[in-house]
Amino acid sequence: MNKNNSILVAGLIVALLLGIAAPFLASGDPDGLESAAEKIINADVLDANLEEAGLEEEGTIAPSPMPDYAISGMDKIGEIGALIIGILLITLLSFGVGSIFKKSTSEN
Repeated sequence: MNKNNSILVAGLIVALLLGIAAPFLASGDPDGLESAAEKIINADVLDANLEEAGLEEEGTIAPSPMPDYAISGMDKIGEIGALIIGILLITLLSFGVGSIFKKSTSEN
């Protein structure tokens, strides 16, 4: 195993360990943008303003496969599973895109 591969494997191991630990370390209280929006915008006022403007709140185009970074009905194990699946999918996607670019640059 060369140096680059060992760095990638070490990074993947760290990401997986963080994925396992994150559900136990994360706060259940909203923070950041979500918390600021809750403090500034009253849901009743928002609904009234949307109706007044002739608009309605839109949902998502497609449902999320794992909403709130969890597999529904599985509690903390579902959160860990969702994070591990996400980490592995992004890793595979990154390697796939990298291999496509590597082939295209080696042909030139």
